Amino acid sequence: MSVTPARVRKLALALEGASEVPHFDRAAFRTPRRMFATMSGDGRDVNFMFDPMLQEHYVAMAPDAFAPLANAWGKQGATRCLLKAVDEATFRSALAAAHARSMAPPARMKRK
Repeated sequence: MSVTPARVRKLALALEGASEVPHFDRAAFRTPRRMFATMSGDGRDVNFMFDPMLQEHYVAMAPDAFAPLANAWGKQGATRCLLKAVDEATFRSALAAAHARSMAPPARMKRK
């Protein structure tokens, strides 16, 4: 069964520290640190802010539902999820992974 836009919103906003803000033509879900997902205005897809390893995992697990964005953000891990093609358990797992990543402190560059 696919995930509805209303369900996306409910699941995302139930996560610790999550809020919804506008982001261009999308609804963005973010923590105080950073954005973890955006949903298209028509409710057809969600973009997850993964790192490349998470992206590879979800694309391999559900290639009909997940794909890298076709731009520089996609090369950094941003991943599109088609809501009509994803089951709720997989969606919830991806949402939780993106949220956890957004809660982590940013990696610090080592100075030489």
